[in-house]
Amino acid sequence: MKKITISTILSLVVFLVQAQSIQWTEEFPGVWKGLFGSPDSYTLLSAAGSKPKADILNKLQATVFPLNKMDIHAEIIDGKTYLRFPLVKDEQIYGLGLNFQTVHQRGKILNLHVDHYGGKDNGRTHAPVPFYVSSEGYGILINSAQYLTFYVGTGVRKDSKNPPVAKDRNTDKTWNSRPYSDAVEVYIPAEGIEFYIFAGESSLDAIKKYNLYCGGGTLPPRWGLGFTQRVQKLYTADDVMKEAAEFEEKGYPLDFIGLEPGWQTKAYPCSFEWDKTRFPDPAEFTKKMLNKGIRLNLWTNPYVSPEASISKEIEPYTGSHTVWCGTVPDLNHPEAKRIFANQLDKDQVKIGVSGYKIDEVDGYDFYLWPDMATFPSGISGIQMRQTYGVLAQKLTDELYRKENTRTFGLVRASNAGANNLPYVIYNDYYSHQDFITALVNSGFCGVLWTPEVRGSKTGEEWLCRFQSVTFSPMAMINAWSSGTKPWSFPEVADQVKFYAELRMQLMPYFYSEFAKYHFEGTPPFRAMVLEEGFRNESKTIAGSQSLEDNPYLEAINKEVKDQYMSGEYLLVAPLFTGQSTRKVLLPQGNWYDFYTGELAGNGQEITVTPGLDRIPVYVKDGGIIPMMETRLHAPAAGEKVNMEIRHYGTKESSYNLYDDDGVSFDYEKGAYSWRKIEIKKDKKGLLVGTVSNAVKGKPDNISKVSFRFMSK
Repeated sequence: MKKITISTILSLVVFLVQAQSIQWTEEFPGVWKGLFGSPDSYTLLSAAGSKPKADILNKLQATVFPLNKMDIHAEIIDGKTYLRFPLVKDEQIYGLGLNFQTVHQRGKILNLHVDHYGGKDNGRTHAPVPFYVSSEGYGILINSAQYLTFYVGTGVRKDSKNPPVAKDRNTDKTWNSRPYSDAVEVYIPAEGIEFYIFAGESSLDAIKKYNLYCGGGTLPPRWGLGFTQRVQKLYTADDVMKEAAEFEEKGYPLDFIGLEPGWQTKAYPCSFEWDKTRFPDPAEFTKKMLNKGIRLNLWTNPYVSPEASISKEIEPYTGSHTVWCGTVPDLNHPEAKRIFANQLDKDQVKIGVSGYKIDEVDGYDFYLWPDMATFPSGISGIQMRQTYGVLAQKLTDELYRKENTRTFGLVRASNAGANNLPYVIYNDYYSHQDFITALVNSGFCGVLWTPEVRGSKTGEEWLCRFQSVTFSPMAMINAWSSGTKPWSFPEVADQVKFYAELRMQLMPYFYSEFAKYHFEGTPPFRAMVLEEGFRNESKTIAGSQSLEDNPYLEAINKEVKDQYMSGEYLLVAPLFTGQSTRKVLLPQGNWYDFYTGELAGNGQEITVTPGLDRIPVYVKDGGIIPMMETRLHAPAAGEKVNMEIRHYGTKESSYNLYDDDGVSFDYEKGAYSWRKIEIKKDKKGLLVGTVSNAVKGKPDNISKVSFRFMSK
């Protein structure tokens, strides 16, 4: 008998692992989990602690598996996992993180790595979410906290089912250095992987299922959707009070103020303790601000100064490397979490501070820990890098949940699974155009992004930036360095005030759209390719018309990254400095000017010259926009507001208006209501509006209601 050696056994084991097939489980209608090899136990979803909205997902319509399972390939080579998914000829890929310059990802190679954005869409970004969605109506999530490399239609295998044709560069002008590829290939440095496939009627359906699987989108407090000003870094309590008084005197809305590093005794690394020379009585100061209807948000980063009161206690539960000479709490270790959370809780949350700005959890490589860093919990330096921003969000969110009060803050890094955490991403990169592209891309990957305003060279730039931020997840001026205020450019101060007030008026609309994000998974800010009447037009029109016959067909096949949908009905097309005109691509169906109600077009590319005073905004036919009266602060819990409901176009339509107390988590226990707004034609053919009554015992914050038909 032939002697069986250890090497033979090992070879057999390797062969069996490589030869094993993917194990499939349909977890919910249209949601499949694929399991291959021995995946890491620590994943993006486990780090975020996200729990699927099973009650909603189970009610969704069954969907067939969107790909041929035989075309999905997995293998392990040298301890690394390789996945391959098929692509068809005209398929486009979106997502794969918070990209700033590109929306179309087919043909890209991306190394997904949490980092400070460096001006290139190479995968190193603030939220390198390994989720992509296809124009064919499905999405794929790779649930790994490792650095992942995606080859999105770039690699060409010799056994390809649809290989490119070899061409002679010497004689063929159509030769291309990037031949056609029919696959997405993923490199995962682990001996197995867990991944998910989401299928629906459309790409948007797939994204909704992904969001719901990750716990649904966040539902901010009402005040989080108001206006915020971040003050200069060394402001004192008196400086903050004075600036808040200026906002009130000048009639500019203000819901929360952000305090920058100077509130702490030490920063970079941090003490997490109030500087009593600038803020002698933090509790009294916080109380005074709350009495004025203004909340406080505190800047910090999670690196512990040697002079912090918690430094010695937390040191055994920190990583092997420091950041700016500060220790790095292992936020996967229960003791580190307890010590860090207690400090934030007793010194800030308990006295009424409403949230945090969590900085420096993204990069750069040269000041964060290296990949070989170790942590007491056993999580690798790479896995910690990929999830540290999420862990910080989760820790602070849990503090506010214990108080039954919602928060809404800022963070520099996030990842898959953090969809329901109440944070908006920001950065130090400052290209207005790229900020809008990031806002477009945010809807593909379950994160929020703010195109914040910091400073500007001219009043024109200031106004253009401010107009954009009005139609974003967080309306914010970040004046930590510049000291700018809404009225800093007197020549456009009135226009800025108009948009600050408009942001407040639109609060019922935005609040309802965020509720849809939470309960239905619909991203509140999203790309045009996800809009009905736009996304499939190339297929429906191409059969009967050429590009010459219909320029709209040519336009929609291009990368649209400078306009986006803001909620269900609003199409926003920002102007950038130096532009007096721009082109706007309107989907099929009638679209109307937001300000005047006039018909703008139908399924066409229009050129508009709106003037500096107005950012182009359009409303689809039948659009219903609930708006409240102008006010300086968001409504308090239980406060009733008057409402004007606008209708655009000629279509009969309906809209679900969301309501709860606006501040607590009681909505998770059923303390919320949806009130139906209906626009119908009467016997004379005239449009009339109604709003359903609030259900007895449910929140009812609406007082007087009036209707305004914009397109008469």
